[in-house]
Amino acid sequence: PGYRVSDRGPGGEREALLCRLFAEVLGLERVGVDDNFFDLGGDSIIAIQLLARIKKEGLTFSPRQLLQHQTVRELVSLVEDADKPAAPFVDGGTGPVTLTPIMHWLRDLGGSIDDFSQSTVVTAPPDLDLDHLRAALGHVQRHHDALRLQLSEADGAWSLHVNPPDRLPGASCVRRIDVAGLPAAELARTITAHRSEASRRLDVWAGAVTEIIWFDAGPTRPGRLLIMIHHLAVDGVSWRVLLPDLAAAYEAVSAGSPVALPPVATSFRQWAERLRSEAMSPARERELELWSDILETADPPLGDSDSDSDSDSGGDAEAVATARHLTLTLSPASTRDLLTKVPAVLRGRVNEVLLTALALAVGQWRGRGDGAAGSAVLIDVEGHGREEIVPDTDLSRTVGWFTSMFPVRLDPGQVDWQAMCAGTAAAGTAFERVKEQLRAIPDNGIGFGLLRYLNERTRSRLAGRPRPRIGFNYLGRIRLGDEAESWAPAPGTQAIRGTRAPDLALPHQVEVNAITQDSADGPQLVAIWTWDAEAVPEEAVRSLAERWFQALRGFVAHAAAAEETDA
Repeated sequence: PGYRVSDRGPGGEREALLCRLFAEVLGLERVGVDDNFFDLGGDSIIAIQLLARIKKEGLTFSPRQLLQHQTVRELVSLVEDADKPAAPFVDGGTGPVTLTPIMHWLRDLGGSIDDFSQSTVVTAPPDLDLDHLRAALGHVQRHHDALRLQLSEADGAWSLHVNPPDRLPGASCVRRIDVAGLPAAELARTITAHRSEASRRLDVWAGAVTEIIWFDAGPTRPGRLLIMIHHLAVDGVSWRVLLPDLAAAYEAVSAGSPVALPPVATSFRQWAERLRSEAMSPARERELELWSDILETADPPLGDSDSDSDSDSGGDAEAVATARHLTLTLSPASTRDLLTKVPAVLRGRVNEVLLTALALAVGQWRGRGDGAAGSAVLIDVEGHGREEIVPDTDLSRTVGWFTSMFPVRLDPGQVDWQAMCAGTAAAGTAFERVKEQLRAIPDNGIGFGLLRYLNERTRSRLAGRPRPRIGFNYLGRIRLGDEAESWAPAPGTQAIRGTRAPDLALPHQVEVNAITQDSADGPQLVAIWTWDAEAVPEEAVRSLAERWFQALRGFVAHAAAAEETDA
């Protein structure tokens, strides 16, 4: 990695275990006891994976403790004090489910949600057996209640229900396509064609939220598995749970052994119900002025059209028909330093760096301050939503759509753009301002959705307010496998891909979805920009996207200069 691993190794069994688990989730050969989890490229999503691994070993501590104590040396005493049985699996999750804030948000967008899904392509074992795959999927569907979701609608109101484990869609949701002998390019085109068909076959109204297509390359070559799940049932964190579980279930079925997946401590249904209670708490209601004030931020149009600026959703039902996409990739060298050296030098988190750079890029792109970067920028931020706000809950192995979405006002100040991109102290000053603004938001912004959708006393204050024109989502870091590694995201693919129906409203004029993909070539930050072509021209979006990468490279240069100064 770009960050030098410390020399001091573990001094006991607990330290050795934590060092090993740190290294596993970070994709490193080794980790020392004094290494900072976040300086090594960790983020909040990888932290959830780490907690799940540690719990599997019979230990536990909270995400909040990891934020406060970021090295093995600091954590080990907390883990020693927390060696206790896992929370009982009280509720299997079956029955009616309270809509969460993000589900209310989706309903209000307008348009069809039939194709609203996420998918991944993983490498299939050469000797995969179709019947065993179907049996393994059945075990995973019975274990994770969100994969049995069914939606219904009456008079415009949605009702969500989790079907019992004995009500599964059946074998038809697993299909086989013969691709033996196809060259790589033709295989990729075949998968793309079937992805669209698979998305259209999903039927959340009938409880069919999962589809798997096995692209069989023959008995001696690894094939591919396209796994598609309706977005109501899955999010970016859920894939980190589902893929290992599907692999474990398949191996057990193939060996004729019992399938024993690690327990799920808190069901999605439990979490949704507790959110409704949390939304009514006095502490949450005290956030109302904060969110109202943020939404007062001036938010100039991004293009010539202003058609989507006055609604709470930020879009209209026709917008996605004119959606365009642009994908840019940051080099492995810059990405590696961005994930390691930059957070270490700035004493911050990757997401904070990405948002600071975006605020600087938008400010400079809009030409505020006589062309200097700066001034306040309004952005809708998506978070993983698995916040520690309800006692006695553990969401590290819960599958579902937990996403939170909240507006932020980021003001990096007036910054000399050229100086910042050159890596001067201006980059660090801007980051400190934005970091403070982000950390002043309680519980990573989950309260906004609670007050906007689940609290009857505050809902009207936030409903109908203009929402940000720009949306941002960082899906964290995910490792692509190599050609010989079964059940891992396949090399040369996009680790997590979203699909939506043409008539589902585009919630923002411009959106950026970013993910770091680790491969044999190193980590790469992949940014997918989506925009309404009727409101914003392509050259404007490309200019903004390139400025964002300019700003990120400026932070990399700043970290390199700081290291030279300290050397």
